[in-house]
Amino acid sequence: MADVQPFQGIRYNLQRVGDLSTVICPPFDVISDEQFYYHKSPYNMIRLEFGGERLEDTSGNNRYVRAARVMQSWLEEGILIRDEKPALYVIEHRFPNQGSLKSRRGLIVRLRLEELGTGHIRPHEKTMKRPARDRLSLLRSCRANFSPIIGLFHDAEGEIVPLLSNLPSEQADFVAGDDDGVTYSVWAVTEQRVITKIGELFADKVVYIADGHHRYETALMYRKEQHAAARCYSGEEPFNFVMASLIRAEDPNLVMVPTHRLVRGVRRAKLSELERSLAVHFDMELLAPLPNLSDTIDYWMRALGERGRGTFGLYGLDGKRFRLLTARREQALRRSVEANEPPSWKELDVSLLHWVILRGMLGIDTLEKEEKSLEYTREELQALSEVDSGNYQLAFFLNSAHISQILEVADAGSRVPQKSTYFHPKTPAGLVINPLWDA
Repeated sequence: MADVQPFQGIRYNLQRVGDLSTVICPPFDVISDEQFYYHKSPYNMIRLEFGGERLEDTSGNNRYVRAARVMQSWLEEGILIRDEKPALYVIEHRFPNQGSLKSRRGLIVRLRLEELGTGHIRPHEKTMKRPARDRLSLLRSCRANFSPIIGLFHDAEGEIVPLLSNLPSEQADFVAGDDDGVTYSVWAVTEQRVITKIGELFADKVVYIADGHHRYETALMYRKEQHAAARCYSGEEPFNFVMASLIRAEDPNLVMVPTHRLVRGVRRAKLSELERSLAVHFDMELLAPLPNLSDTIDYWMRALGERGRGTFGLYGLDGKRFRLLTARREQALRRSVEANEPPSWKELDVSLLHWVILRGMLGIDTLEKEEKSLEYTREELQALSEVDSGNYQLAFFLNSAHISQILEVADAGSRVPQKSTYFHPKTPAGLVINPLWDA
């Protein structure tokens, strides 16, 4: 069973910080400009979630130690305050998407940790070593979760919908907005009847990790360390849990967008062979740019979307032209990829890209090489700019997979390549903090 529980969250004291929008920040893995958040407020969560490094850093004075000091001082000064009662936090995301305003609700809870692969909590994506080391160092120092993982769960009958809608007050307990036009409204639910009902609802649920694999795996490592250090433990200590934002997999406003690949460090000989290698397996079509860059991106991405499954975009091989690569004999090509992976994995375009092109043609065939040679972005303009500037050699563009495909891979016990999915919008750091230091 998936064990979801309330917790006594730590929140910003709005009487001290004013507008909550000035102090939240994105989760660490999607922050592109730390200084922007530093300048928004002296109390911005960036100082805890992803503090800056300094040349003079040592083992006793570094970004993790500073985060712990800042958090302690904010608690002592009343910048951060703790809720008196354990609560489940209903969160609503309102966000613009494709010309309309969407809204979805979920729950922020503490989720009992279990080893991955044992059945009730299932990952879907591979991870990298460097982010995991970073998050473990922060967790050791601060003993708190600043941003939740995102978990999906099946609820085809919509049993949880009324529990998320019938709240004591229409007015949320606190509201924040970000610079992408997303509004986050949060209600703290302390009524025991509702908490019990939600716990029962999740008793037979599987939770799929949609975002935050590094944070989940870090929480497992931290739990293992705490167990080793303790003479005895009951299993109810806070370090046995991780903060999670849980969303119905069937929510019509659950949005997943593709993450494109940037490539660098490929030997010139490999690049010169690439066109000939691609021609063996793909039909290729060149698209020229339009006079306006914005129109060009829209045209290219629309063309990619219209071709649909089994098609990739490639930029950088033909100057400022865009190449559409459509798999020839697609099913046979999919069957030829990694023999040990299940059919659901082979059906994903991102698997085809990694196995056939990145590994087979460009030689990026280990996780270490991927960490060195690949970068990831959701922004088409950024991808083009990085190639035009010479920072990267190539950019590969993908269509989005269907959420059901991703969950099928997880159910099969497999994982897609890292950064294959991006669920929008994320739940920011700083809305609620989950402390792990209670006995």
